[in-house]
Amino acid sequence: MAHRKPIIGGNWKMNTNLATGATLAGEVATGCRDLIDACDVAVFPPFPYLQAVGLALGQQGLILGAQDVYHESDGAFTGEVSTTMLLDLNVQMVLAGHSERRHVLGEDDELVNAKARAGLAAGLTVILCIGETLEQREGGQTEEVNVRQLRGGLAGVSAEEMRGVVIAYEPVWAIGTGRTATPEDAETAHRAIRGALGELYDGAVAEATRIQYGGSVKPENASALFAEEDIDGFLVGGASLKADAFVAIVKAAAIPARSAV
Repeated sequence: MAHRKPIIGGNWKMNTNLATGATLAGEVATGCRDLIDACDVAVFPPFPYLQAVGLALGQQGLILGAQDVYHESDGAFTGEVSTTMLLDLNVQMVLAGHSERRHVLGEDDELVNAKARAGLAAGLTVILCIGETLEQREGGQTEEVNVRQLRGGLAGVSAEEMRGVVIAYEPVWAIGTGRTATPEDAETAHRAIRGALGELYDGAVAEATRIQYGGSVKPENASALFAEEDIDGFLVGGASLKADAFVAIVKAAAIPARSAV
């Protein structure tokens, strides 16, 4: 996968406060300073702390991301946050369709698609999150669910716009549970997703699109997962709240990628 630059994202979810978020961001920026030539590194703090975290990241090359976005640019949408607002805070990347948005807050493929298209139209990089539940996995529906969510999330997205899209495969049963897909299982899912991208677009788009794995990623399993051909990085949850653990995961991708160049 040397031709695809790895990408590691830290999704802080509804954690940290103003002080701890800024401190964590500064520690991550320092720890990753010598790695970003080989690996894109992004952090996704809670909305209220975007500005403070952005300032703490400074000019060291890390990417400031948002955990969600609304698909309208402005208007009477109480509590929502627009792409315009995110751009005003120097946000460069946004998540769309994270499993918790889908399964806790009830977002469907149509809404996820609207958010993804709004992000792309505004010039943001969009990480489109897809993944199956444990029930779906045990029912042999992993590929069916992933392809359905992929098609739904990318409806109306052109091949040209795919340059701004990253796919995150998040098996819902592995998020925050301590359970992790084996490298072989994760690779099987990633390979199927890449194949579906080839059918939706063409081989060039499929080969160029980065696909992250997300689901209880830790320093202990990151290297084995990243060694698989179609795993291009990670969307990290709990481990991203500890700077040393997150930096270790970044190193698991950046050092092999640098060596392969």
